[in-house]
Amino acid sequence: MVASGAHRAGPLKQQNKAHKGGKHRGTAQRRAGGRVSVKALPHRRRRDLNRVDRRHQALQLRRQRKEAVLAEKRSLGSRDGPPHLVVVVPLHARAAAHDALRLLQSQDSVVVHLDEGKAGSFAILCPRLKQRWRFVTAQAGDLHAVMDLAKVADSLLFVLDPVDGWDSTGEHCLSCLFAQGLPSYVLAVPGGTDVPPKKRIDAKKKLTKAIEKWFPEVKLFPLNTEQESSVLLRHLATQKQRHLAFRDRRAHLLAYAAEFVPSQECDQIGTLKVSGFVRGRTLNVNSLVHIVGHGDFQMSQVDAPPDPLSLNPRAVKGQKKSQDMDVQEYSANGPDEMEEDVKILMKADTSKQESLQSEVVPDPMEGEQTWPTEEELQDAEASQKENKRVVKVPKGTSKYQAAWIVDDGEEGSEEEEEDDDEDDDFGDDMMEEAVSQEGGSSGEEEELAEEECETVTMSECMRDDQYDEKAEEDEQMLEKYKQERMDEMFPDEVDTPRDVPARVRFQKYRGLKSFRTSPWDPKENLPRDYARIYQFQDFSRTRKHLFRQIEKEETEGASVGWYVTLHVCNVPVSVMESFKEGKPLVLFSLLPHEQKMSVLNFLVRRHPSNSDPVRAKEELIFHCGFRRFRASPLFSQHTSADKHKLERFLRPDSALVVTVYAPITFPPVSVLVFKQRSNGMHDLIATGSLLAVDPDRIIIKRLVLSGHPFKIFTKAAVVRYMFFNREDVMWFKPVELRTKWGRRGHIKEPLGTHGHMKCHFDGQLKSQDTVLLNLYKRVYPKWTYDPYVPEPVPWVRSESALPGQEVEME
Repeated sequence: MVASGAHRAGPLKQQNKAHKGGKHRGTAQRRAGGRVSVKALPHRRRRDLNRVDRRHQALQLRRQRKEAVLAEKRSLGSRDGPPHLVVVVPLHARAAAHDALRLLQSQDSVVVHLDEGKAGSFAILCPRLKQRWRFVTAQAGDLHAVMDLAKVADSLLFVLDPVDGWDSTGEHCLSCLFAQGLPSYVLAVPGGTDVPPKKRIDAKKKLTKAIEKWFPEVKLFPLNTEQESSVLLRHLATQKQRHLAFRDRRAHLLAYAAEFVPSQECDQIGTLKVSGFVRGRTLNVNSLVHIVGHGDFQMSQVDAPPDPLSLNPRAVKGQKKSQDMDVQEYSANGPDEMEEDVKILMKADTSKQESLQSEVVPDPMEGEQTWPTEEELQDAEASQKENKRVVKVPKGTSKYQAAWIVDDGEEGSEEEEEDDDEDDDFGDDMMEEAVSQEGGSSGEEEELAEEECETVTMSECMRDDQYDEKAEEDEQMLEKYKQERMDEMFPDEVDTPRDVPARVRFQKYRGLKSFRTSPWDPKENLPRDYARIYQFQDFSRTRKHLFRQIEKEETEGASVGWYVTLHVCNVPVSVMESFKEGKPLVLFSLLPHEQKMSVLNFLVRRHPSNSDPVRAKEELIFHCGFRRFRASPLFSQHTSADKHKLERFLRPDSALVVTVYAPITFPPVSVLVFKQRSNGMHDLIATGSLLAVDPDRIIIKRLVLSGHPFKIFTKAAVVRYMFFNREDVMWFKPVELRTKWGRRGHIKEPLGTHGHMKCHFDGQLKSQDTVLLNLYKRVYPKWTYDPYVPEPVPWVRSESALPGQEVEME
């Protein structure tokens, strides 16, 4: 039995240190009484804020963001900011866009009609609300006009049909706008009064369900009365603005007026005076400007004419004052009016102005160490005299003509180099020869037909012969489908030629132990085109530094909201002609280095609306941010490795990297890829974004030579049909072999003189297995950059038309 009693600590009891009250952090904060030291807190102390401080910090950040949004709303369309630019896009052929614009003009405001030779363009000035809007109408069939206006628009007003919403043309327009980047938008539904009242609710529910695919949780605004139009205007003025990164960091403007002054030397080139409101960033006269669709140019000066859309316009001399008249007409043909009030803001400084040089002029002697001496030059002349070649020529041939006659050996070497660059273009030459022969015979038949026949007017139902006019295009498309299918079934496999030795045919290729880990020098054997481009030591670092300067430093120039006139130098007269035709004239200022050529890599994904095969090195049309150009790209896999395998076709099931020569552009920038048909229409085939500007991206082209096991042993096999002579087997002996079933091996020795070889593997082969040998070569894009993109032919599909039944618009 244990005796009860209190426990007494022994002499070995652990003694803990006493708590030092009053010296910890909480007590120190209470003693401070809310006072904060002047010294900034380090990052580690910032993370250790208590709950009250964290709440206070979050409240301050929330308040700052709210104030920034409110300030942006107040500045847009106000007296100090640019007018609220609204682009009206009718998405259906039956959409009553004209009725909607008429309702918007019937407000109790001053309406200013812009005389630009383009219907549906006007401005609304509302002194009561201290707001001003500018409305520009763009037809959904005019793809370039819609996309150019969407680049600078503050809001898009989509006009829908009350029954069907949009047609196929409107859907194609929406696909392009969403891929490019959509600013703030509003959906308006004018009309619908002819629908019976009992069916209006059902029609509205059906339309709301149909637009959920593109615009989830978006309100539809009816537009049938003046009250509904005022609600729409108020919503346009108060809605939150969506930002597009590529335009927020660059100054841009939409031309309100333009005037062309030809130069003294040539009438086709001169100075273009473009007037408009500055948006985005401050515009500096020393920077370059890009006219969308026309190229890069320099500015000579910037003027400040009177604001034509002022909320308090000054009365023009000779105009009768009337209180009842609420419509004022302004001329927008040029900056001729009130010339005495035009002020010169700034002139370009030649020492600070950006250069238009886009390419590096390569020096062919840059790699030479020394200059040859006179003795070496004499020896070279003597060797040339000794090594004169003897060529058999016809009688009467002069020495100059004989110099152009090429030996058989020289001609063969040039052909081999061309074959190396285009060894995967199988079947194209045969198709081109067939097409040329058919075209030649058809030309002779047409000449005879013109002499013997007369013109007869035929009805549409009798013109069945036109159905077969595009048979040649169908045959070429069928051949492309076959090649794409063969590339999917047998990727990168080619047949070993029998007329040319494989060691000669594939002399530019090499074998790799491992495609992932084997080294490859990015500066090895670069083409001549790489001497013409610019390259950054660290592109991402330059981009961050440049954007940091834009955010922090204040640029001297025309501020946002100013109405200015830009004097753009050396502009072709075609720019002014397109503006007179009613095309929008959009200008963007360029960041430093954005006029220089380099290698751009785009990350794109195939658009689901197009399934036609697209081969590498085909000419495509690119819409990269504010630029559009034509180029022949390369396709490669998107991986994190240092080497990327070339893809011969644009795959529909994965994201690929598209590589082209193009001017430098700093991301983030959206990219749209189009392909032009033979009839001039543009099909959207891929969308994505700019990945990086990196000439050192290594794109590797793989060739696979295949052979079949003839005799199979335990760990060895006799392989045939990969090579057809003994020398080729010895040449490719160091390259590792693999099989489709996962075996690895190497060539041991050749057998005989017909290309049979004994190979050793890490296991026994199957009789149905195939032996493969991989060869690799680095490839580069072709320099086919062309900044001129022709206007696409507008096309419209009827509502009941099947896919492929397009109707061209005259």
